[in-house]
Amino acid sequence: MGIASKGASPDERATVEFGTRGLTSSEVAERVAQGKVNVNTELKTKSVKELVIENTCTLFNLINIILAALVILTGAWKNLTFLGVVLLNTGIGIVQALRSKRMVDKLTLLASKCAVAVRDDREVELQLDELVLDDLIRLGRGDQIPADAVVVSGECHVNESLLTGESDAIHKRPGDELMSGSFIDAGLVYARVIHVGADNYVARINNEAKYVKKVNSEIMNALNAIVRFASVLMVPIGLALFYSSVHNSYQSWCALDPNSSSTLASWVVSGDSWGAISSAILSTVGALLGMIPQGLVLLTSSVLAIATIRLARRKVLAQQLYCIETLARVDVLCLDKTGTITSGHMEVEGVYVADDLGGAEPAEAFDADHIDPASQRMHAALSGIARATSDDANETCTAVLAHYRDLASAPEAQRVVAFSSAKKWSGAQLTGGAFGSDSVACVMGASQFVLTPDVFARFEGRVAELASLCRVLVVAEVDGFTDEGDIVGEPRPLGFVTIRDEIRSSAADTIRYFCEQGVTLNVISGDDPRTVSTIARTVGIPGGDRYVDATTLDTPGKVDAAVDRYHVFGRVTPQQKRELVNALQRRGHTVAMTGDGVNDVLALKEADCSVAMAAGSDAARNVAEIVLVDNDFAAMPEVVAEGRRSINNLQRSAALFLTKTLFSMGLAALCIFVPPYPFQPITMTLINFFCIGFPSFVLALEPNTARVRGNFLANVLKRALPASAGVLAGSILCMGAAALFGYSEAMLSTMCLITACAVGVYLIWRISVPFTPLRRAVFVFVIAGLAVGVVGFPGFFSIARLKLIPALLGALFAAVGCLLFAWLTDMLERSPEKTSKLATGFGRGVRVSVRGRSGGRKVTSTGSSARRAFDRAREKFSRRKADASARAASEANSPRGATSDTRRESVKTAVGASSGRKKRYRVEQANGGIRVRMPKTKRKKDH
Repeated sequence: MGIASKGASPDERATVEFGTRGLTSSEVAERVAQGKVNVNTELKTKSVKELVIENTCTLFNLINIILAALVILTGAWKNLTFLGVVLLNTGIGIVQALRSKRMVDKLTLLASKCAVAVRDDREVELQLDELVLDDLIRLGRGDQIPADAVVVSGECHVNESLLTGESDAIHKRPGDELMSGSFIDAGLVYARVIHVGADNYVARINNEAKYVKKVNSEIMNALNAIVRFASVLMVPIGLALFYSSVHNSYQSWCALDPNSSSTLASWVVSGDSWGAISSAILSTVGALLGMIPQGLVLLTSSVLAIATIRLARRKVLAQQLYCIETLARVDVLCLDKTGTITSGHMEVEGVYVADDLGGAEPAEAFDADHIDPASQRMHAALSGIARATSDDANETCTAVLAHYRDLASAPEAQRVVAFSSAKKWSGAQLTGGAFGSDSVACVMGASQFVLTPDVFARFEGRVAELASLCRVLVVAEVDGFTDEGDIVGEPRPLGFVTIRDEIRSSAADTIRYFCEQGVTLNVISGDDPRTVSTIARTVGIPGGDRYVDATTLDTPGKVDAAVDRYHVFGRVTPQQKRELVNALQRRGHTVAMTGDGVNDVLALKEADCSVAMAAGSDAARNVAEIVLVDNDFAAMPEVVAEGRRSINNLQRSAALFLTKTLFSMGLAALCIFVPPYPFQPITMTLINFFCIGFPSFVLALEPNTARVRGNFLANVLKRALPASAGVLAGSILCMGAAALFGYSEAMLSTMCLITACAVGVYLIWRISVPFTPLRRAVFVFVIAGLAVGVVGFPGFFSIARLKLIPALLGALFAAVGCLLFAWLTDMLERSPEKTSKLATGFGRGVRVSVRGRSGGRKVTSTGSSARRAFDRAREKFSRRKADASARAASEANSPRGATSDTRRESVKTAVGASSGRKKRYRVEQANGGIRVRMPKTKRKKDH
């Protein structure tokens, strides 16, 4: 393997020493002992244990387990039915997480499982994690580079698109570095490993992405906020309610024996108290359970899990439940060019026939019925060269072969001159086909290298025109080839072929869909910005004609300015992709990022929603929340549609759950002072199923593709607050009637249950309008189920059998609650929506101080909204006080008739002064901050 060269440097001689024989067994053992091994540092999915713990150890589950323990203490086993919701919710989360892990693990298959290394002067096949530092490895066409290395001998073309986004193959010579994760497009080299394990380029990128990403989900944030809020209130309310119930029972016990001197402590330790304590525990647990939206948590998990199953049928893998919602809310979508808009392959854009005047017109199709001789000769030469060099085909040759795959008769090659990076062309001696029995030598390559200077000058204008959109190669006839493979004679151009990135057939339609939905589209690529801009214009990206070279964005201010101005970014590094995403997020945008390469990992990790192609790198798939298994960008609208259906239906159904949460909190707080709490856990089960669980689950699965508008929690509270106020008002009336007429606790529970169910049914009616056959069936089923439960199974639900007077009172109080609900809802709907928005460029507000003639300016923050409101109120009060004092003094010192004139004059003066102040300066938003514009002033001439 003679790789040595004369006159080499010391470093090169060391390389040559390893290059002639590779490492010896002792040298390998020494490096293994030193830990210089190419250990696998790829981003991996979470283990089964981690996924189970993550979905089990939650605040929601902890609260329910504590409440279940309290119920078990009383021995009332039928009141443990709420644990079914907990188990189902946890199970859905675990199953979905394991399913996603299994799918990603199946996709995570390295393109190259083994590497060929030279050891002890012979080639051996090794696993990737068996390579050590300084190993000499052999790399040929199609091989993935397993570790950073430097070329020792040979030449090759490397596809680094997964690392840099650059679609063109990079020519590598001895001494050039090869980055791990890239692929050999053509050629054969021997290279020495210079980095292993965590020191590899890919590993360094991955290490920057190894952090826990916060999920940006309004639904999840709302649920967590509700659970946290409830958990904070649960302890004081629960303790106070339990004490109140127990103390009330103690006073009732003491009333039976007025002469008894027993204390509360002696009563508690006596055997007579356990029944009252158990009842207090159950009523307290019932109140606390009502404060937790258990069903909403389960419904959200179920709806999103069903959405992931639907998407899986369309070959879309959602690795995280809430990412579906996030994608439906995005207002900026950042697209990686290679692998997203384009397929990552090249295609023939057009074939052109050259004329004698320096022009080139499109050739006639090779499968046309009547084709002119010039076009026929051009197609024969181009297809013949591609087929002749197909054994070592690069991206260009592969594109030409695909273009002519249906060509029936192609010339045969008598001699082949392979592509050379030094010559920049390939050629073949062809015969047959359009050439007949003649033997014709043809070449294909870069125009500057194939054509003579005077011939190239004649075609230079046309070549430049074609090169603005694609890569241009010339096809020419020559007299022949020398024994060394050089051209004989002056090349005579037959025509040109233009090669471009293959644009996915569905890209334009998908991009049009997002534009229609009001989503801003940005293309972020490591490729040449002119190439990126051309593709962006082709697929219809708004603003695709304006681009920026990211190598010029060397400061945060320039990045911020570019984000506001451009939608096409070229030559972007992995770190800059992340900075661009962060800049968009700082402006209040919800950002989604698509990509497939290692260079996209940092941006994918940082984006609110990340989408990766299955054919991309392992790291990109593992950090992405959505994986397009078929590598089809056209699946994105389906994901958005599922997200909209989930969000809109959950917003509607969540009102049922929050109604229970809010009225339970209010009723529990009230019952601290007026015990007992009227509902036990089993009683709440009837409300939970018929008024909340069943209708919300059915309604949540209906089709709904309307745009998502407003804040999730605010939209839900608009419906839940009036309903909970209605339930609370009806319950208070029931408690007053029970105290007035001496009804039992069971009868009180029955009356409150009727009131709560009536308001719940009215809420279902309002959210079901307009009625469909399905909604009508649900409404009838809810009413029938409640009637059967209240009338047929009072003992099971711990309520009393209905009597005429309590039933009439309950119906009356239910009507009052429904009327209050309707009045509050109508009032909220009539109230104007808030149309003001926070300024994205001015932050918290600015204050500009101008200092005299020196022109010194100082821009400072005006503080928070509360601070500004306080300052405005104080200033208004001071101004009114000063005006009142001035008016009083004016009236005291002026004649009566002149008072009104004086007042009008003072107003004019004030208005004029105010107007003058407005003309002094103006604060405007500018790229990277603010700009203060000063008026032009004329300097007075000195006399």
